[in-house]
Amino acid sequence: MSDKARNGRRPVFWVAGCRTPFLRAGTGFKELSSYDLARHAIQGLLKKSGLSPSAIERVAMGTVISSLRTSNVAREAALAAGIPVSAPAHTVAQACISANQAITSAADQIAFGNVETALAGGTESMSDIPITYRKRFRRKLLESQRYRSAWDYLNFLKGLGPSDFLPEVPSISEFSTGRTMGEDCERLAARYGASRSEQDAYAVRSHHLAAKAAEEGLLDDEIENVAVPPAFERIGKDNGIRGDTSAEQLAKLKAAFVKPYGSLTAGNSSFLTDGGAAVLLMSEEAARHHDLEPKIVLRDYVYTAQDPQDALLLGPAYATPKLLDRNGLTLDDIDVFEFHEAFAGQIVANLKCLDSVQFAKEHLGRDDKVGEIPMDKFNTLGGSLSLGHPFGATGARLVTTAANRLLREDGELALIAACAAGGLGSAILLQRV
Repeated sequence: MSDKARNGRRPVFWVAGCRTPFLRAGTGFKELSSYDLARHAIQGLLKKSGLSPSAIERVAMGTVISSLRTSNVAREAALAAGIPVSAPAHTVAQACISANQAITSAADQIAFGNVETALAGGTESMSDIPITYRKRFRRKLLESQRYRSAWDYLNFLKGLGPSDFLPEVPSISEFSTGRTMGEDCERLAARYGASRSEQDAYAVRSHHLAAKAAEEGLLDDEIENVAVPPAFERIGKDNGIRGDTSAEQLAKLKAAFVKPYGSLTAGNSSFLTDGGAAVLLMSEEAARHHDLEPKIVLRDYVYTAQDPQDALLLGPAYATPKLLDRNGLTLDDIDVFEFHEAFAGQIVANLKCLDSVQFAKEHLGRDDKVGEIPMDKFNTLGGSLSLGHPFGATGARLVTTAANRLLREDGELALIAACAAGGLGSAILLQRV
């Protein structure tokens, strides 16, 4: 976006954010779908903000593994949550930055005067992924819709082998390379010297900080309880945090992706997670009209893309300097950093790249490094490694966590950054008003 275009935008404000608890797949939310989790996140946000559903004019939600029954999950969840039928809604699929894209797309609608109030976020259920059959069997099923005689049905099995009846579980791998993200992170960790001990130490840090934040109630502002049928037991806490973990315990775990000598394990990688999250975005005029305080302005954002063969998980290392340079800022100007933690190795590698003169010269076209991020400002409440990572929802959690931290810590600027499949990257700049 050119400077001229950005200067013509109205300010867009984050007014409130809410998420469901983030739960390990197959646990408390295993009976819920991504539609259910999105609906709960939207209803929780409306409850937290006190805003009437009738005030919402646009909805955007991210998701990665879409259900065929609710392919536009944003629309279905919005209707179920009481959003007016006149409010358009669309669903975004951009891997782990799906919610980031939903938020910035909704913000653009406000910035250019199309709407005054929008709701954006994301949802993911890894407990309810669509499982299909092999292509030959699917083709037979489609052909069977034209069957008329008994002889047609008797010929159904003709040409099918035993393997054609086996289900196909979606693979969490890069289509263009055939490698899983864990395998790519192993390559990244090796290339930039992210050792196993560094990765385990970072994972321990994430879990300990998340446990401390949960104990002190610092996550309560963003989490809304969910009553899960049929008993409608209320769940109000993330269940992936391991506050008692240690580097010694993690060192005993075996490699998860490149066996037997890889450095990535189940302990230093994010886990499959169910959850939904949403944020409320408004123009200043709309916020004041509804007696809501315009607290945080979404000052700017960028997206980047690199070759997935070599830079799949380096989105933050590319997006961060681009966003800083465009706004005349350095790392020293940022009070709050919230980076997505796909793997500890990914975080360690990105931090090393930002602090590397060689990386700056070879990949960023800069004479000097971006700099070292002070860890006392970085992911201080834990992150995706400990809180969980519902693919389509994480971006909304990052934005809300960063906004709440700015308010709580009396900071001015927050920088959110994330990587995504396809070699994509995202960075968002928030400013406290």
